[in-house]
Amino acid sequence: MIARRVVVSGRVQGVYFRHSCRREANQRLVNGWVRNGDDGTVRAHFEGEPSAVEALVDWCRTGPPEAQVDAVQVFEHEPEGLRDFRVTQDRRTQNEGVGR
Repeated sequence: MIARRVVVSGRVQGVYFRHSCRREANQRLVNGWVRNGDDGTVRAHFEGEPSAVEALVDWCRTGPPEAQVDAVQVFEHEPEGLRDFRVTQDRRTQNEGVGR
């Protein structure tokens, strides 16, 4: 099992990015979370089988049809043992662990 944190920049808020990401994660059996950043980014934590996590990271490079992704930053992270994938609006912890 691996984990990755991603920060997606561009036109990624208000285009169903988070909900599309949850659907993609569920199809790949990836657990974690996705939330909007205060700076207009989308931030996410993915954990699961390496090929599934990497496929979800690759999906983030284009996102849903309405999105325009300019950049994706990817950071290795320790798995947290999450058991589902959530879309959240909780911004209190969105910067934790990014870049660690």
